[in-house]
Amino acid sequence: MEYILVALLGLIVGSFLNVVIYRTYKGVGFVKGRSYCPFCKHSIEAHDNIPIVSFFLLRGKCRWCRKSISWQYPLVEAGMAVAFILLLWQFGPTAEFFVYAIYAMFLMVIFVQDLRYQVILDQVSLPGIPLAILLSLLVLHIPIVDLLIGMLIGGGFFAFQYFVSRGKWIGGGDMRLGALMGAMLGWKLVLLALFLSYMSGSLFSIGLVLSQKKRWGSRIPLGTFLTVATFVCFLAGEQLIWWYQAEFL
Repeated sequence: MEYILVALLGLIVGSFLNVVIYRTYKGVGFVKGRSYCPFCKHSIEAHDNIPIVSFFLLRGKCRWCRKSISWQYPLVEAGMAVAFILLLWQFGPTAEFFVYAIYAMFLMVIFVQDLRYQVILDQVSLPGIPLAILLSLLVLHIPIVDLLIGMLIGGGFFAFQYFVSRGKWIGGGDMRLGALMGAMLGWKLVLLALFLSYMSGSLFSIGLVLSQKKRWGSRIPLGTFLTVATFVCFLAGEQLIWWYQAEFL
């Protein structure tokens, strides 16, 4: 029953995050106002706004203008349901679960916006940093020194690349995301997250080049790999570090 309730909560949260993703990108407030079709601007009725279900009942089209609805909407809803289930499986119904669920919400918004629009918005990452510091200190009990070093490593790693390349290698949003990762993870796990993201990003890029879908030197949305790696570290970061130390040190 707990998993069912958490999955339903994830679907509802995912539906809300779709609004946040679209409206923050467009520079529109997301707190007030009903959901609307991005094409015809017609308000979406409650019975057409049921997570996942409405998408398939409407056959992926707006009821009013019949324009196609992006698959982003059901995928984000399903993704948040899966994320919440995994967090519950790992942490149980604890305070840690709720903290990581909040972190997962920020990561999902950044993941989708970087994947679709190639931007990491300050409106998302900057408010997340002080919130993550507070929650990591008070609930996760990560020492303040670990958090500060983690933020310095995460933000500094990208700041160095940004200034050396004069913004050609990465965007400024990656610096803020790196600091946010450090505030969520602390210094040990942020190092692991950076390693995992660059390894997965490199393998993915090589696959695209070999399949002739990208050229060498093409940019990829690094934020998508950083956010996924951060979530993996929530679930199994300590276990991965323990395994590495046991096998190789």
